[in-house]
Amino acid sequence: MTETGEKKQLLHLVFGGELKNLESLQFQDLSALDIVGIYPDYASALVAWRAKAQQTVDNAQMRYFIVHMHRLLDPDSKSV
Repeated sequence: MTETGEKKQLLHLVFGGELKNLESLQFQDLSALDIVGIYPDYASALVAWRAKAQQTVDNAQMRYFIVHMHRLLDPDSKSV
C-alpha cells in the first residue's frame, strides 16, 4: 500500500488482433489491433480479457493478450 492507504496501481494492458497463423504471434494487420484498455490491476484486466476472448471464440485466428505494463515501467519491481 502507499502512504495514503491506496492500493498500488499495477497497470495491465489488454489488446488483441488476428494472427497470421496459429503457430506465430505475428498479427495480420497492426493497424487493426483492438486496444481494449489499460487496467489498474490484473483482476480487472482478466475480466476484460475474458469478455473479449469470449466474443471472438468463433475466430481461431483472433487472440487477446494481457501485458503487465507495470513490469515494463519498473523492471526491478518484485510486484506480480
